[in-house]
Amino acid sequence: MVKYAALLRGISPSNPNMRNEKLRSVFESLGFANVQTVISSGNILFESPFENVKELEPIIEKALLVKLGFSSTTIIRSKEELQKLIDKNPFKGIEDTPKSRLNVTFLKNKVHTELKFPHRSKDKTYELLGIYDGVICSVVYLTGARTPDLMLWLEKQFGKEITTRTWKTVMRILNTL
Repeated sequence: MVKYAALLRGISPSNPNMRNEKLRSVFESLGFANVQTVISSGNILFESPFENVKELEPIIEKALLVKLGFSSTTIIRSKEELQKLIDKNPFKGIEDTPKSRLNVTFLKNKVHTELKFPHRSKDKTYELLGIYDGVICSVVYLTGARTPDLMLWLEKQFGKEITTRTWKTVMRILNTL
């Protein structure tokens, strides 16, 4: 069995069909083992004998639509992939403070970009540190921006098959896996 984290895009806990217990029930109905959630924002941990995440992702997306009535991009990362990201420590020397937020944007598909890294926005409210193994690591400087500003910009650059988590949430997911 392989341990995975499914990162669902656009989950709103105020929607009754997007609450943790319903999300867990969908994953359990698909036969996944040890299903649990981390925070109420679409982080589902599970075990599966499947080793090809490109097969798993559409199965989960279809089940969410059929069983709960909503579409959500599903991006899966294994425990090993998350550990590799943490070990890389892309935010070395940068602190998560009340004035800056460290973010990880997971990409469903490989992307090509002409951006040079690090890339700082013209208004200096956010900085992309780089793309590492299917994730974009960025810092939002909260003195002049909000994380949703960065997320909108990332969506325009890389499409909607992405989802963003804070660095603290990524570490919490890995520690729970």
